This record gives sequence, C-alpha cells and structure tokens, in this order.
Amino acid sequence: MRIAIGLAITLIALAVAGRRVFWLTRLIRSGQPAEGRLDDLPTRIWTEISEVGGQRKLLKWSVPGLAHAFTFWGFTILGLTIVEAYGALFDHDFHIPLFGHWAAIGFLEDFFAVAVLAGLITFTVIRLRNAPARLDRKSRFYGSHIGPAWVILGMITLVIVTLLITRGAQFNAGTHPQGDTKWAFASWLVSLPLDAFSEHTNEHIETVFLLLNIAIIMGFLVLVVYSKHLHIGLAPINVILKREPVALGPLGTTPDIEKLMEEDEPIVGVGKVEDFSWKAMLDFSTCTECGRCQSQCPAWNTGKPLSPKLLIMDLRDHLFAKAPYLLAPKGAEDGESAEETTKAAASASEDGSGKHKVHHHVPESGFGRVPEPGQPQVDRPLVGTAEEGGVIDPDVLWSCTNCGACVEQCPVDIEHVDHIVDMRRYQVMIESAFPSEAGVMLRNLENNGNPWGVSPRSRTEWTDGLPFEVRILDEGEQIPDEVEYLYWVGCAGAIEDRAKKVARSFAELLHTAGVEFAILGSQESCTGDPARRLGNEYLYQEMAKANIELLNETGVKKIVATCPHCFNSLAREYSSLGGTFEVVHHTQLLGKLVEERKLVPITPIDSSVTYHDPCFLGRHNKVYTPPREILEAIPGIRGQEMHRCKDRGFCCGAGGARMWMEEKIGKRVNVDRMEEALGLDPDVVSTACPFCIVMLSDAVTEKKLAGEAKESVEVLDVSQLLARSLVAPTPTPTAEPLSS
Repeated sequence: MRIAIGLAITLIALAVAGRRVFWLTRLIRSGQPAEGRLDDLPTRIWTEISEVGGQRKLLKWSVPGLAHAFTFWGFTILGLTIVEAYGALFDHDFHIPLFGHWAAIGFLEDFFAVAVLAGLITFTVIRLRNAPARLDRKSRFYGSHIGPAWVILGMITLVIVTLLITRGAQFNAGTHPQGDTKWAFASWLVSLPLDAFSEHTNEHIETVFLLLNIAIIMGFLVLVVYSKHLHIGLAPINVILKREPVALGPLGTTPDIEKLMEEDEPIVGVGKVEDFSWKAMLDFSTCTECGRCQSQCPAWNTGKPLSPKLLIMDLRDHLFAKAPYLLAPKGAEDGESAEETTKAAASASEDGSGKHKVHHHVPESGFGRVPEPGQPQVDRPLVGTAEEGGVIDPDVLWSCTNCGACVEQCPVDIEHVDHIVDMRRYQVMIESAFPSEAGVMLRNLENNGNPWGVSPRSRTEWTDGLPFEVRILDEGEQIPDEVEYLYWVGCAGAIEDRAKKVARSFAELLHTAGVEFAILGSQESCTGDPARRLGNEYLYQEMAKANIELLNETGVKKIVATCPHCFNSLAREYSSLGGTFEVVHHTQLLGKLVEERKLVPITPIDSSVTYHDPCFLGRHNKVYTPPREILEAIPGIRGQEMHRCKDRGFCCGAGGARMWMEEKIGKRVNVDRMEEALGLDPDVVSTACPFCIVMLSDAVTEKKLAGEAKESVEVLDVSQLLARSLVAPTPTPTAEPLSS
C-alpha cells in the first residue's frame, strides 16, 4: 500500500512540476540571442565550483552566508536520504549499495539535518530582525514576497522533522539504513522517546512519516517551480552562464549600430519585455528576492525609487503575466486565437483555486500598477509613469549610477546594470525620452567632443606653468619610440579645475620618475562613456571608433589614464569595436614606480586619510590595492577605512551619466558618502577619479558651509598626496645668536 501511495504522490508532483519547467524553458528560450555565454569554459567551471559549491558570494555576509551554506550542503548530502526513502518503500531493510550502510554516512546525514535546522533558525531570526513591517525601506526584504518565504522555511523544517522521526522509528524497528549505530546521533536521540512504543508501532510510525516526508518533498518541489525559490534550480545555470571575466568592466552587449540603423524600423535596446535576451529572462526568473542588491544600492539608500531587486521582480512578473502572448501560436497576437490566448493568460495567473493571484505591491514597484494578466500586459509600456501604467518608472530607470554594487552583491549573478542600460538605449535612441539636462551633455559631446562643451583647443591649458615641457603629439604624428606612455588626460582632467590639479600632479610625478610620456592635446576626445551609460549607443560608438582610429594611427603602445571611466572604456570596452590597447590606471603605474623606488616618498604627511573607492576602478575593474599601497608608502599618513569600502564601496553619485543630471529625489548620493567619510574625522578624503574629486569636493564644501565639517578637510587624489611627499620640506630658519 505504501508503495502505491508513495509512487502516486511522486508521479502527480513530477507531472505538475514538469509542466511548469517545460513552460519556463519555452518562455526563457523565447528571448533574444545572447552570444558567448559558454566561452572560456574552464573559467566558468571554476566559477561554478567556487560560487555554487563554495558559496563564495553568499559568504561575503558571514552569518546568513554560513546559514545558507549549511542549508545548501545539507540538501545536497540529504539527497542520499531521498534515495533511502524511496528504497524503503520497496524494502524495509534498504540501504544504498556499496557505502549506504557505513556509519559515517549516518553521521553525515544526521549532522547536515541538524545543520539545516540551525540554518533555518538563523534565517528566521534574520527575517524577524529585518521585518519590513518594522523597518520599512531600511529592510532588505522590503518589497519581497514575505508570505511565501515563511511557507518555504516551514516546508523545509517539515522535511527535516519528518526525516528525523522516520529515522528514529527505523532505529527502533531495526531498519535504519546504517544499522544500530550512535554515529547517526540525531536519529538515535529521536529514537529515545519513540522507544516507549513497541517495535510494531515504530514500524507504523516509520511508514506514516516516510510517506509524509516524501509528500512534503514533492510538495516542496512543486512550490519551488511556482515561486521565487526557482533559484534552487536556476542559480547554478545562471552562474555558469554569467558574464566573464570577474568584474563588470564593459557592458554585456555591444549592438552593431551601423547594421541596425540600416533597417527600416531600427530597434536599439529594449522597448518591450520580449526584446530582452534569453539570459536576461533567465536572470529575472532566478532572482531570490534576498535584497542584498537593494541594501547596497546608492540610489535606494538615498531615497530614490530604484531598487535593483524590485526592478528585476517587476520585469519577472511582467514577463510571466505576458507569457501566454509570447508563447501563443503564431498569429494569436493578430487576433486569430485571441480568445484562447486570453483564457491562457487568465489560467496562468490563477493559484489553482480558480482565484486570481494577488500580486505583492509596494509604492516603488511598477508591476503592481497593472497586475491583470492578458491584454493589459500587452498594452502597457515597459517604461512609463504611473499614469501610463509603466512596468518600470522613468525615475527608477534614470536613478541608476551604474556603480555595479547590485551585480557585485547578487549571489546568483544577475546583471542588473546591463538590463538598465538596455532599457535606457531604447528610451534615448527610439523614444527620445530622457532627462533634459542630459541632452545638453549629449550636444556638447557631439559638437565639441567633451561633456562641458568647451573648445578642444583648451585641452592643453592644464600644462601651463609646469616646470617642464609636455610633449603634445601633432595631428598625424606617430608616437616617438622613446615615449613609453600616452597619457590619456580625459575630459575632466583637461577641463575641470579641480581635476586639472590631478593631471598636473601626475604629470610631475612621471617627469620626476623619468617616465617619458606624451599627450594628444586637442586631438583627444571623450571616450564616449557618458553617452553609452546614458543609453546613446550610436554616439558612443561613433566617438569610440574615431578614438580607436586615432590611437592606431599614432602607433600607441601603452596608455595610462587618470580617469577610471576612460580607463574602463579604453581597456575593456573598446576591444569589442576593434581597439585593443595596453591600458593602466595611474595608481597602478604610480604603485609600480614607488615599488621600483623611482618615486620615493620622503616628506612625512601628518594626516589621517580615508580612501574612497571609485566604482569604475574598484568594482568594475578590481583595482583596490595599488591606491592603498601608495598611501601606505607615504610616511606619516594614518589610514582609516570607511565601513563601506572596496567591493562594498559606496558610489559618489557621478556614474551612469548622473554627473550631468540633477538629483531631484531624496538625499544627494555624494553628501551621503561624504557624511560617512567625515564620521571618521579625517584630514584628507582621498580618491583616484576626477568624477569622485568633483562630487566629494562639492559635498564637503556643502558640509563646511553648514558648519558640519572642519575647514581644513581636503579632497585629494592619491597622486596629489604622493607629490606632496616627494617635495623636500622647507628648512626652518635658525635664529642668529645675540651679539655679546
């Protein structure tokens, strides 16, 4: 009888879950192509081992990471107990052939059963302490589906409890797979109270709880494929298909703009959910709603409506609600099968009881504006205001700084930034819908090759007054053999007054170290990074191709850049357009020169310094150590780390073209960052990016005017501090002796 019941439960559950898996597979495969997702397979396999097996990204948060690692490995090891459970349906004395009777197996199974329970208790405490009902937006679970999460925790608990009772009863009935051994310590402990019953009663207890265990496992399987816990199956797939190498660097896609513009109705970016790639759809389906991305997002932390988690959830819910139309037979959307498709949409939104699902909604979530399935999902815009019923609000889309904190923290490697920029591309290039002040920046790029709109002739003014002559390449001139580096000054370094000081300091350091360098002068143009991050892919590619052609004509061997945005573009993004160059950031080169003792800091700088990690240097390119090593080499400096540093560093607010857009919602990002820095009472806030210099300087000026910062606080580039340390101190004049 128990064989029939166990098999019936299993077959029904597998049929229901299998139908859902087939539907999900079809839906994800309906997305647009995503090339290169299995390139460099050895690296991907190692990533799978470290992130899935080793739980590397989850363990960045120690307590929840350990709880999840125990739960993950618990379910992996306890897969053996599922085999034993099905074996016990047919044979009371079943054990896995060859090793299943080993006492060590019993110990492992029981250890991880207890470890899973410990993990569940930890998750419960974490969820109670971070309950959105109490913390509101400060909770990383704000906007997540709280009810289903508790159901999942309850079901996992029931899986373990029914397993242990089954094992305890088997222990007393003499049918425990590992026999009468106290190595199976949890089974033995549970068997003690059950020992009050007869062996025959224990056999009945075993049967009842064995079937319950199988039923709960099968119910859990069905629940998983219909809930956010899809990540249990999809996360390993998403991880191995992530963008490689590690670090965000370039955007994930570089569309062939010239080819697209030849089409009658060119579509650039994503204007409808079906325009996303299959990898994007896999991302949406994989989201665990854990909120790690939300907790680190500078926009969310300063009161903006952008939550990377809610954005992905909104796209997922919209995709699922629109799925019947996307999967309908060809012609259905033209009216041939409209009735059938509408019925399918309604069916897809039911929870099995004939009642429509009530979609979770918070004010920052766009999907909840139009939760009805069917035609309303087809008619609504992907990006639009509340009045338009947009899935993603424009304020959400334009709040992103492209800092990459969401991608860095995501334990399942969702690529939030790529999806945001894809939607921006459509808004900018097809809809011409973007913040008006960004339009000024784009016109300046088109007309003068820089975001400030100044004449290219002014690009060499920063060299005026230097105690040596900077070699400026003439138009058509090849870089001389004796010149080791082309210094890519960048728009900020050549134009913005505060960034000019950084360019001068760096040039003086190179001259002191005997490093021959040259600049392009008025030939240099913006790399196109602001245009690309805003979404104007066409302008970016035009500027990039012109720069690549110029650099190839000059015969450049090595490039050094002080701006991380220029560094990222030249080193990581230009390669997809045919520009492959050896590029270093100025802190990398200076660190090397200090190490080789070509630059020797000698003058002590008696100051406390805290270093701010630029996002495009740190998270985007994993350059964390060189700036810190330079500061450590300077005598007298007392380094202090902010709480949010390195891969958890907080953005200055300038990335994603936000430098040229007004912050009209919530607190200013640069002010929030500066408040954290000032909390350490530093003498100097140091960084290694001209954008950060501008944003942090503005913030500290505001704080000084408000009387919330001491007047002596400075914002300096690492190179400026190093240059100060190379200058010999002026000797203090000694007083002449009094004449007798």
